[in-house]
Amino acid sequence: MATVAPPQLPQMPREKLPKGEVLCEYCSAKCCQYFALEIDAPKSKADFDYIRWYMVHGQVSVFVEDGVWFLMVHNRCNHLLENNLCGIYETRPQICRDYSTDNCEYDDDACYEKLFETPDQLWEYAEAVLPMSKPKKRKRTQLPLVTVAN
Repeated sequence: MATVAPPQLPQMPREKLPKGEVLCEYCSAKCCQYFALEIDAPKSKADFDYIRWYMVHGQVSVFVEDGVWFLMVHNRCNHLLENNLCGIYETRPQICRDYSTDNCEYDDDACYEKLFETPDQLWEYAEAVLPMSKPKKRKRTQLPLVTVAN
């Protein structure tokens, strides 16, 4: 069954919101389309490889904000209605209850210090910032002498 994206509402600047109106009624529900979890900043090739593994599992990206690394899973909440309001508002999880529109992403342009949207982007960054590993010395093999007949 195909999912149809909800219609986009014209965005009203936060400061022009009519008194008594609820910001969520004008929003595209950015906060309900993903969740982000803080992760340890990678320090080694193995650390980057683990993060790369997360990213190969679908709609996942990684961002850095104020030096803190986050894993972002892009997945629309199952209870988000077509009008971008919560279908379980009265029984929503505590994390949703604690979330405030005071500093929400309503009119945020989502600029991050660093943003990796593909595993390849992350790996290129890792190669750029990690110390270069020394190439292994190869044993020099002696080639057999070849005699040339005249």
